[in-house]
Amino acid sequence: MNLKEYISNLTKHYNSKIATEHSYRGSLEDLIKFLVSNVSVTNEPKRQACGAPDYIIAKNEIPIAYIEAKDIGVNLDVIEKTEQIKRYIQSLDNIILTDYLDFRLFVDGVKVYSVNIAHIENGVLKENSENFVAFENLIRDFCSYTGKTIKSPSKLAKMMADKAKLMQEVIYKALLIDDSKNNSLQSQLEAFRKVLIHDMKEEEFADIYAQTIAYGLFAARLHDETKDNFSRQEAVFLVPKTNPFLRQLFSYIACPDLDERITWIVDALADVFSYCDVSEILASFGDSKGINDPFIHFYETFLSEYNPKLRKSRGVYYTPEPVVNFIVRVVDDILKTDFNLPAGLADTTKTEITVDIQGKKKKELVHKVQILDPATGTGTFLCEVVKHIAKRFEGQEGIWSDYVEKELMPRLNGFELLMAPYVMCHLKLDLLLTQKGYKPKNPDRFKVYLTNSLEEAHPDTGSLFTSWLSNEASEANTIKRDAPVMVVIGNPPYSVSSSNKGEWILDLIKDYKKDLNERKINLDDDYIKFIRYAEYFIEKNRQGVIAMITNNSFIDGITHRQMRKHLLETFDQIYIYDLHGNSKKKEICPDGSKDENVFDIQQGVSINIFVKTSIPKKLADVYHYESFGKREVKYNRLNEENVSEIKWKKLNYKEPYYFFVPKNFEDIKNYEQGFKVNEIFKNYNSGIESGKDNFIIKTNENELSLLKSDLQLLNEKELSEKYEISIDKIQQVLGDLKNASEVVILYRPFDLRHTFLSPNSEGVFWRPRFSIMKHFLKSNLGFIAKRGFNEDGSAPVFITKFIFDRRGWSRPGMQGAESIFPLYLYPDQPKEDLFQNEQISRKPNLNDEIVTQIAEKIKLPFIEDSKLVTEENKGKVFCPEDLLDYIYAVLHSLSYREKYKEFLKIDFPRVPYPDNTENFWKLVEKGRELRAYHLMEHLNLNNFITRYPVGSDNLVEKVFFEGSEIGKVWINSTQYFENVPKISWDFYVGGYQPAQKWLKDRKGRNLSFEDIMHYQKIIIALKETDRIMREIDEIGNL
Repeated sequence: MNLKEYISNLTKHYNSKIATEHSYRGSLEDLIKFLVSNVSVTNEPKRQACGAPDYIIAKNEIPIAYIEAKDIGVNLDVIEKTEQIKRYIQSLDNIILTDYLDFRLFVDGVKVYSVNIAHIENGVLKENSENFVAFENLIRDFCSYTGKTIKSPSKLAKMMADKAKLMQEVIYKALLIDDSKNNSLQSQLEAFRKVLIHDMKEEEFADIYAQTIAYGLFAARLHDETKDNFSRQEAVFLVPKTNPFLRQLFSYIACPDLDERITWIVDALADVFSYCDVSEILASFGDSKGINDPFIHFYETFLSEYNPKLRKSRGVYYTPEPVVNFIVRVVDDILKTDFNLPAGLADTTKTEITVDIQGKKKKELVHKVQILDPATGTGTFLCEVVKHIAKRFEGQEGIWSDYVEKELMPRLNGFELLMAPYVMCHLKLDLLLTQKGYKPKNPDRFKVYLTNSLEEAHPDTGSLFTSWLSNEASEANTIKRDAPVMVVIGNPPYSVSSSNKGEWILDLIKDYKKDLNERKINLDDDYIKFIRYAEYFIEKNRQGVIAMITNNSFIDGITHRQMRKHLLETFDQIYIYDLHGNSKKKEICPDGSKDENVFDIQQGVSINIFVKTSIPKKLADVYHYESFGKREVKYNRLNEENVSEIKWKKLNYKEPYYFFVPKNFEDIKNYEQGFKVNEIFKNYNSGIESGKDNFIIKTNENELSLLKSDLQLLNEKELSEKYEISIDKIQQVLGDLKNASEVVILYRPFDLRHTFLSPNSEGVFWRPRFSIMKHFLKSNLGFIAKRGFNEDGSAPVFITKFIFDRRGWSRPGMQGAESIFPLYLYPDQPKEDLFQNEQISRKPNLNDEIVTQIAEKIKLPFIEDSKLVTEENKGKVFCPEDLLDYIYAVLHSLSYREKYKEFLKIDFPRVPYPDNTENFWKLVEKGRELRAYHLMEHLNLNNFITRYPVGSDNLVEKVFFEGSEIGKVWINSTQYFENVPKISWDFYVGGYQPAQKWLKDRKGRNLSFEDIMHYQKIIIALKETDRIMREIDEIGNL
């Protein structure tokens, strides 16, 4: 079909008035075949449904060009900007976008040529014959495209990532389409769910599958000695025999039965490797970066192009080389000194064990120093062990290969859950051993297995793919069951919302939860499970060492106390190398300078070394060392330090907490004579949790009214799009709105907002804590405190008279949310009276026994309601508010907080019983004054000390303080509050600095008259709080 015939065919369909873009597809296919004879043109609807372009043009079965066609007359300028086309242009090197008349060629992401062979004039197709020759040349050049030689690591990483991203989309769409003839991908997903990750979603599977193919092809090409060509069919013969699972997977990838909907993109990715020398690129990358592990840095470059957020999934982070090197050297030293193994990690000693072979017990000699990384990732730790041992063989290269096969490979063990890092681990070990001079004679597989460390093996049932996975898990199970693991190393994942909920590991973790009697036990993080898992291996072996870098919350967390005790009972020595770096806690160096994390994460970390040399007769000795400073400073220390040279501090830990950090408990007897706030207030709970703050909590009444109107007028989809929130959360609110009333909420310190409240969970609010919050629907006071308060710059208490957000006082990142203690409890009422009927009687939420002791101390009777205080009995009795004000004053005392700061970090604060009536009333007066300022009720708040002198739009843009002791708080380039005391600007209330937080939360908003007045009141309240706290210290001896 020549061009004139092509346009004639288009005209027939176009004039029919019922044509779609599909009507013209055969004509374009015939035209291309007419113009170019040595290519195949595929137009396969099944592939298109899974994300393939409309036409795939191949030469020798390798895709070389692509065409995406739209209906005649559509605006291609608009189409170019759609996400679908942008993905194609980014991922496919050589693609044409057309409406069958206008042809636009994109090469390497750039539009290089455009030609129009016809146009529409008055509803009629008119040919542009003057462009025919240009079009024919365009198509011939298009179909003769050959890829450019790739020499840049970043270019290869980007091309791999672009193809892999498109492959992920294609696989995902294929999984969503029910196709009985092409169900191999679906069966493989089911195998993954059955054997490895039970809650794996289609999108996650598509992601790891695409990555695995990308890096499997990478590994194959790395071993390809014929550099001229490469294909997926060739790859199966090049995957190393040390990785049987990957060879099996590629036997499927290379076979004719590969799902036809994804073959084109797999072939396209394989073709990328035809134009590069992978080994040369890796070598140059290492040289240019000045790093020891170019492969992992290449992988990170790939990830940054493929999906920058991916490294955070399942809490996986690359471990810095200084950390890995330090841990390996420490283990080597400990094996030499504590276990009398002069060769350390290189030891070849054998030991006899009993193994289970098909139900029969058998004695077997195996290596004593079995090493396991149970979350090996890309194999960083195992590779470092190899490098460390290889140093001992410098000058002894003649025995290195024999040693590797007989003495090293049999005792290097690794488990990994995700396919892509698992493939990389095998590849890295293979490359490293080759670089170190290993020449295989009779190589066995690497003992790195694709398995869930925290589960037992699954039976071999189901599909072939299930069989492959089951084989991996079964071989891993021989390690779990029989191997005398002596060394456990690594960097296990940190994932609070752990998906590892198998019966076996949950049963083990019970040892860490025994007799805790806690409302909420935060011991389900994956890193805790991996510590328990490692401990299990050492317990089973009766000796050994664990060295891991983990989240450091367990070394001083309150709910981790039984975990610490269990570790003390198992081991002889415990070393905690605390690397700090917790930006959530706003950690700084002792000298006030910046402290940085060794990872790109917010949670602080520590290197934890647990040593068991015998059956302990007493609890372990614990040694602590801490490293502050910038990241590079910490790296340098780790590179230079040996375990014997570190100035460890031996800890004098105490029950019941057994802290693995230094603590000063000198004044504990005096402190414990006081009463705890959670003892004097009987009923309490944490604050409200919405799960959708931006949607349901509004800055003012007007915004809440607008939301209410939208909820009544808009449908679910419109609400979802307008408020950028999921439809299921919209449905929660809509289904519960009839039960809700409008209320004020203390959202952050001094930041009152407006919302709805109903009694139902998973409704308007995810967790309304209604059993407590209902008492604030009438006149009340709420005492706010938390268990374990670590902020030295703030009083460990605040106050409210409204319902309260769970992070209304302690910022996100501080361990544990705060609790709210109502002063009064109202009796249950009919549903229609919950939000009214103020006259109902109320009772104090107070412990009668403690109140009686206080009454005896101050020699005054207690009355149950402040409403009963009269002019006649004032000062002769005390009421609940007086007691609250006394407590509030004591906990604002600077000297009291400094004296007992270690204890305030552990539990709910304690308060001393008043020593006499006079001091009691003095403290009550100060507490009452603080309360009035914090509730914004003090008359002095109207006597402004600040000014707001410049008029404009009051738009909050950039907020900053300018000045020394007194200065300006700027909200934009022209407007500011002046005469602001710096002490108010810097003042902390809980985890926040209200003078800063309140304004920064309003960025992009125009401040109202009420806002501007309110902010100036906040400045007074903070300044006066500082004054009152100092005055409290002058009253008596706290």
